[in-house]
This record gives sequence, C-alpha cells and structure tokens, in this order.
Amino acid sequence: MHRHGYVGRKFGRERDQRKALLKGLATDLVMHGKIETTLPKAKELVRYIEKLITKAKKGDLANRRMVIAGLTTQVAAFKLVDEIAPQLTGRTSGHVRVERTRLRVGDTAQMAIIEFVDELKAAPKAEVVKPVEKPAAAKKPVAKKEEVKA
Repeated sequence: MHRHGYVGRKFGRERDQRKALLKGLATDLVMHGKIETTLPKAKELVRYIEKLITKAKKGDLANRRMVIAGLTTQVAAFKLVDEIAPQLTGRTSGHVRVERTRLRVGDTAQMAIIEFVDELKAAPKAEVVKPVEKPAAAKKPVAKKEEVKA
C-alpha cells in the first residue's frame, strides 16, 4: 500500500473524533495563547489554525461564520476575529510556532508548546463609569398631625 496523496495525520481516531480534537486544541490556543500537547498534534494544529487565522483576518460575514464553525465556542471565535487577528496583520503566514519541550513521563511522547509568534496585547477593557448622582431635591417637611388626646 502506498502513502502517496494522503495528507494529514490520523491519530488513531475516526474522522469526527479527529475533527473535534483539532477544534478543541484550536479553541484552547485562542483562549489561552499558548498550550502544551504532543508534537504530532501540534504540527497538525498549525495547519488548522493558520487557515482559521487567515479567514479571521478577512473578517467579513462569511469568513466570520467559517471561524465560528472551526472553533468550539463563539466566545473564542469572536476573540480570534476581533482581538487577535487585527494584531497579526503584519504577517501573511507563520502566525504560530511549535517548540519541542520534554518527553512525557508515562509514554515518552515528545511534547511541544504551540504559541503565537507575535506578542499579543490584551484588549483594553472599557472602564465602568458610575452614573453621576443628582443632588437630592430639598423635600418639604411633612407636617405631623397633632395627636388628639381623649
């Protein structure tokens, strides 16, 4: 059997499980900025996340919907499109890096850290402005009724 023409790693999983694995890894990378996983998973995640970042940089409605479909949560998709992608406009590709770290103790699998190449700045959060309280209008004193003694 030949291996020609087959692209991508199988990870010993069915197609739907493999797709869910990549979606979960991509979502964690977007939310945390840096994750540690096995080297083959990290290398496959690079192919997956680069395509999502390219779509997020375009930012129109159709591409935004494709990014939402490619991640597990809408919060992560909105963060990628609205916060991360504008900071990555200086690059055309190569948005993430894979760095080998250690061998896992249980099965000696090669571990790797995958992270964004550019330093991502946290989006400035809007400060909550307290409404200015109007001075209380001078209330008229309520006249007390005189007590009638019987």
